[in-house]
Amino acid sequence: MKDKKTSRILKQMECAHNNVHAQKVRVANGLMLTNYKSIGYMGEPQSGFRGGLNIFDISHPSEPKHIHFWETGGQGVRRFTFNGRYAYLAGSDTGYIGHIVIILDLDDPAKPQEVGRVSRPGQWEAGGEEPDMPLAHLRCHHPIRGNDRLYVGYWYAGWAILDITDMTNPTCVSRQEWKPPYGHPAQTTLPIPFKLKGMDIMLMADEDVAKKEPAGPAFMWVYDITDEVNPRVIGSFQLDHLDSGTPAPAMTGSHQPAEIVPGTAIPVAWFNNGLRIVDIANPHAPRETAFYVPDPPEGAERPLANDVY
Repeated sequence: MKDKKTSRILKQMECAHNNVHAQKVRVANGLMLTNYKSIGYMGEPQSGFRGGLNIFDISHPSEPKHIHFWETGGQGVRRFTFNGRYAYLAGSDTGYIGHIVIILDLDDPAKPQEVGRVSRPGQWEAGGEEPDMPLAHLRCHHPIRGNDRLYVGYWYAGWAILDITDMTNPTCVSRQEWKPPYGHPAQTTLPIPFKLKGMDIMLMADEDVAKKEPAGPAFMWVYDITDEVNPRVIGSFQLDHLDSGTPAPAMTGSHQPAEIVPGTAIPVAWFNNGLRIVDIANPHAPRETAFYVPDPPEGAERPLANDVY
């Protein structure tokens, strides 16, 4: 893109199957990955649905080549991260409730190999486990890698830090349940790759959808994870102009921070409040430094910022 004002589409591809939600794409090492997820979110997929992960060669961006479709059982792949070799998926499989953590090795992208998986207690229905919360609340949103750890948002089951020193056998380091009084599901757990004020920091963004009860807009939380067995909240962020104590429509608050972190200024997609830049240099008191809210698209009542990368 030499001139951003005259950018143009090089290639556009349609979904190859019906009833598919293909809303995430990640690019690294000449590969592009896109997800296939059931468009219904909950319950049984619609007839004809095939869920999984599409793998493309994009060494020539104007002529992407489809390499492989890695198929799952259940609802497919929800969200994922990719470092050029390994994909860390919120994926589904027959016999499990909701999405679980699946690690996929793409050393040979034409023959992806599952390396390891882990589920929260209560998800492995075929193994005799029984859930301790409504089924719609029990699912992995997506994992993010930091060194030999995976940081995993787990919807209303909270979030977890997993040790993947042995990727064939991920183990839980710590877990925090996200039951009452929290009104929103835990979405993105983002490790900060440098210390702030001597602390190891993780951001945890709630997603402002599927409220369990009337609630204000969702927050982004700041955790000190220096003692990763006993993480603790040390700060939070909310937009100044929002009344966080009054029930608000869904998609008013937080959604997702950019998952590559080069500095303390963190871009965050804040649903109908657009793109916000949040400086976490003082992790006890994050502050907004800039924002951009586009006009609503034609026929829509409000804009919607879903993803920033």
